[in-house]
Amino acid sequence: MSYAFTLTAIIPATPRAVYDTWLDSRGHTAMTGSTAKMSAKVGAKVSAWGGYISGRNLKLVPGKRIVQSWRTTKFTDEHEDSTITVTLAAAKGGTRLTLRHANVPDGQTSYEKGGWQNSYFAQMQAYFAKQAPAKKKAAATKTKRKAAKRKPAKRGKKS
Repeated sequence: MSYAFTLTAIIPATPRAVYDTWLDSRGHTAMTGSTAKMSAKVGAKVSAWGGYISGRNLKLVPGKRIVQSWRTTKFTDEHEDSTITVTLAAAKGGTRLTLRHANVPDGQTSYEKGGWQNSYFAQMQAYFAKQAPAKKKAAATKTKRKAAKRKPAKRGKKS
């Protein structure tokens, strides 16, 4: 038998930034602090947490939804892959990430009772919180450069 659960978290980034980072190997690795191999192609194999998690991209809607098959090294040959559906929506403070994890083997409750919160949500919140000040600083620098490049308007002589 298997079960399903749903969790939500607010991530301090845009839905597109969360989506792109999740599906990028370097981004996913930086975001979680553990080695990941990701892809933004439907059907591609993916892995996370140094191979503890493996699966495939089943459906991708840029900036909105990621559906992946997942299995951990705790799954036995008798267990089918589980499925995660990550839904992203703009919300106050960034993105409301809703995670539905289905077809989880009975008895493997650690994913619901802290696994996702500690290994993903808290890590993502910290990662994107660090990104925000860097982006603001870069935008401010870019604005200053643009202002410095502008030439003052020429004024005509008064007669």
